Amino acid sequence: MHLLRSFLRDSHGASAVEYGLIAAIIGGALILGLGAFSEALQNTFTTVENSIEKPIN
Repeated sequence: MHLLRSFLRDSHGASAVEYGLIAAIIGGALILGLGAFSEALQNTFTTVENSIEKPIN
């Protein structure tokens, strides 16, 4: 019982869990941000492509 109480009072592992959560949140934000950026970049290339006249063969 003493071992269980000392385990529950120990907070050294809490920082590792917190760092893991922060890394997961940053990773999710990067995935969402890059998804939005790639869509905007694709729209820009499509606009440029449509603006260029195709050569006549």
